[in-house]
Amino acid sequence: MRRFLRPGHDPIRERLKRDLFQFNKTVEHGFPHQPSALGYSSFLHLMAIGTRSGAIKVYGAPGVEFMGLHEETNTVMQIHFIPGQCRLLTLLDDNSLHLWTLKQTHSNMSELQEERHFTLRGPPGSPPSATQVTAILAHSSQELLYLGTESGNVFVVEIPSFRVLEDRTISPDVVLQRVPEEYLNRRSLELVEALREHPQNPNQILIGYSKGLIVLWDLINNKATHHFLGNQQLENLFWQRNGRQIISCHYDGSYAQWPVSSDDRQPEPLESKVPYGPFPCKAISKIYWQTTKNGLPYIIFQGGMPRASYGDRHSISVVYGNQQTAFDFTSRVIDFFVIANADPLAEFDDPSAMVVLAEEELVVIDLMSPGWPSVQPPYLASLHCSAITCSHHVSNIPLKLWERIISAGSKQNSQFSNMCVHLPGKHEDGTVRFWNASGVCLNLLYKLSTVRVFLTDADPNDNLNQMGEDEWPPLRKVGSFDPYSDDPRLGIQKIFLCKYSSYLAVAGTAGQVLVMELNDEEAEQVVDHSEADLLQDQEGYRWKGHERLKTKDGPVRFEPGFQPFVLVQCQPPAVVTSLALHSEWKLVAFGTSHGFGLFDHQQKRLVFVKCTLHPSDQLALEGPLSRVKSLKKSLRQSFRRMRRSRVSNRKRRTVQEGISRHDHDALQEIELAPVQRKIEARSAEDSFTGFVRTLYFADTFLRDSSRHCPSLWAGTNGGTVYAFCLRVPPAERRMDEPVRAEQAKEIQLMHRAPVIGIVVLDGQSTPLPEPLEVAHDLSKSPNMQGSHQLLVVSEEQLKVFTLPKVGSKLKLKLTALEGCRVRKVTVTNFASCKSEHSENDLAVLTNLGDIQIISLPALKIQVRYPCIRKEDVSGIASCVFTRYGQGNNMVIHRLPSSIVLGLGSLSASLLVLIFKALNGLSPVYLKERLHPHRSIQTLRSSAEGLLAVPSLREAKLQEPGRGLLVVAPALWNALPPDVKENNNYQTFRRHLKSALFREAVNV
Repeated sequence: MRRFLRPGHDPIRERLKRDLFQFNKTVEHGFPHQPSALGYSSFLHLMAIGTRSGAIKVYGAPGVEFMGLHEETNTVMQIHFIPGQCRLLTLLDDNSLHLWTLKQTHSNMSELQEERHFTLRGPPGSPPSATQVTAILAHSSQELLYLGTESGNVFVVEIPSFRVLEDRTISPDVVLQRVPEEYLNRRSLELVEALREHPQNPNQILIGYSKGLIVLWDLINNKATHHFLGNQQLENLFWQRNGRQIISCHYDGSYAQWPVSSDDRQPEPLESKVPYGPFPCKAISKIYWQTTKNGLPYIIFQGGMPRASYGDRHSISVVYGNQQTAFDFTSRVIDFFVIANADPLAEFDDPSAMVVLAEEELVVIDLMSPGWPSVQPPYLASLHCSAITCSHHVSNIPLKLWERIISAGSKQNSQFSNMCVHLPGKHEDGTVRFWNASGVCLNLLYKLSTVRVFLTDADPNDNLNQMGEDEWPPLRKVGSFDPYSDDPRLGIQKIFLCKYSSYLAVAGTAGQVLVMELNDEEAEQVVDHSEADLLQDQEGYRWKGHERLKTKDGPVRFEPGFQPFVLVQCQPPAVVTSLALHSEWKLVAFGTSHGFGLFDHQQKRLVFVKCTLHPSDQLALEGPLSRVKSLKKSLRQSFRRMRRSRVSNRKRRTVQEGISRHDHDALQEIELAPVQRKIEARSAEDSFTGFVRTLYFADTFLRDSSRHCPSLWAGTNGGTVYAFCLRVPPAERRMDEPVRAEQAKEIQLMHRAPVIGIVVLDGQSTPLPEPLEVAHDLSKSPNMQGSHQLLVVSEEQLKVFTLPKVGSKLKLKLTALEGCRVRKVTVTNFASCKSEHSENDLAVLTNLGDIQIISLPALKIQVRYPCIRKEDVSGIASCVFTRYGQGNNMVIHRLPSSIVLGLGSLSASLLVLIFKALNGLSPVYLKERLHPHRSIQTLRSSAEGLLAVPSLREAKLQEPGRGLLVVAPALWNALPPDVKENNNYQTFRRHLKSALFREAVNV
């Protein structure tokens, strides 16, 4: 029988929907993904960053940001601002040039627009290197570009027309006319490495060639006036402000000063120096020579460190008189610039700051303050300084709490220079960072560390790169990026902040739940411990995962801010998967893959625990870092689903073809109900059915319709909903009488789909307010006269039940109708900007990356917007909704946290063990089991330090330890050569961390 929908729609509702629901991307926080180029305009005070995906982001004063995207997704290689104009030029890795301009639109808004693009072409038959651009000079005339190429030619191009002036091309043959013969016999020019304009005379430019030759070129007479004969491979050039000296830096780690005179004498270097010699050093890729009023210059250069001992460091050195510091960065340096006096008529540079773009963060160094401290940038906050494990958004922070958090954060930032809505982010190193997300710029307010509570190798003040004052080179670590946690068990997985009571609950990877309270003063206190056995001493279960974190005995000193006063340790110490805090009842609920519990943090006692583990689910006892045994079962289940879906699709197509053949004409004017997909029920024996997905506190009618009581609801991965009645003593007897709990209901969804969210609606179909929200007059009291309703959101459908009988009332089969699954859901308040109308609806994010707004309690889909690419699984998994219609998602940074967590505990520990065995730092019997790879022929891999991987048959014959024989050599051989060749333990460890993180990001 066919079912038909009612035709037509409500025009009033349609207009209201357009007013209520408008999807717009408002702001993008965080650090650009994979930066590749940096540009700076001292005239406009703008900084531009290009990425590997072809994006350009321009930053000015705090709040001034522009973004452009090339049509091609090629890497941005160079960025140059056109002097004196609101234009910039980009060079992509496909050798195309793009001209961008900041234009004002009709609505008085400025935006970055691409004006035109151009690719330099050579004569027919010429090789690609003839026109491959390697250096760019945007001339101060604002009309010309000088393009240096791999062939050694310098082409002159007009802008904005991009017309090549062929008669003004500077060819290598012309350049070499006055070069001494003995110099020519030793080397060729090769590619153009650098182009610089004379700071005082725009009619002269400096051309630097890769083999070391530097030429001063007269643009008026079109000839070379001076040749600077360098003997080392050239990396870059710098021209002093007065134009009397040039500085060249070279591949061997040296730099040289050359005088620029008006006579025809052959210039000789005034000084040639290897700052970190005499041993072989890395190349100095860029250098600044900044003059000051007191006569001492600032010499700032990138690289130059000794290759053998510090070849893995990413450093920029600053030398000023007797002061010298090598700033050490934890990620690769892309580029840097120095902010100095921008007046071209000024006599001295007088630098004030150095801005460094690293691969994972932006670092600013104050050059005017003693000690050259770091400056907190007003934007480009490195959210992922430690791998992000989850995020949480809190809206409309009370002013008092806001001021207290800022006050606590200001006491932490004393090490930084003073030169110039609320979003906590949780990290794998056990920290919680509070960010101000109320504006365009994201500012760090306060950092909370949970490491102090536990005994662990991870010291928050530990710094492998920090050296003593007498050490050479004088390295000093800067920046906050640290991609690897020494103990992944510290990772924060869930957080809950009550903005009215200032209570904070955080839960971690090793089953730890900390309850904290905000304190404005430093305190030394004992953290009470309590243990929750979620298995309830059931026989036959043995935890195979990581151990619990050991806690410190005695009092612990805490900084001003959130200070823990009680710790609940789940047993087994599995990852905490859900968390809820009710600050009015002083209760905290927590759940893992084994069950859930309720803790009274006022009396500091456990109320109850409930085990949800299925008897056949042994996989839940293996921990989060071991999933090998489930591979065969997962593949078998996947193939079964694919086979069944093919059969059902074939049947559906047959039915649809029959309908279209016989009734096509009759159904043209009638709207058919959507075809529902057949949804198969999950097996009760599937893995992780006891996984607790959501916890929810509610004051509702659970036992009968005459009395309401506090309750706790829990939803699992197997589609089960548990409801517990709570008896919370009144305030005057709260400390004398215990909180009691009794299970009242248990709901089993038919298809056993995971429960994503639980919401209770009052008598007016309005979601219940948050704890203490009514007491602060920020919400109306819930309606307790009419019957309440329970909304259960699973991955496949949304279903409304009546309370207290728990009778099915209404449902929306989202998967059957739309073919998608629910990933994130929250109740959101939408208000009209044209009237006083507001309503509460459900905001749902699906696995396809779509956002759907669903009305309450009718469960009607209102609008649907594409938000995130469906391939971006990490972006979908990290999305967080707010209560007032905003959404945040960590598109980039979620992936490293989940993958490094797995790699860190298994692969890293084993690789460190292999390193110790090969270098004599472990027992001899381990080294005897590892054999170098031997090849019959001499191959390139012979020098890569490979280990022999035995066959499975050989390994089985050697009991015990056969797993080490196979896994260890395979892991070691997969490492990059630059990691394996290190002989120093600390250097190997740093390289290993970086390699594992890079592998995680590129997955």
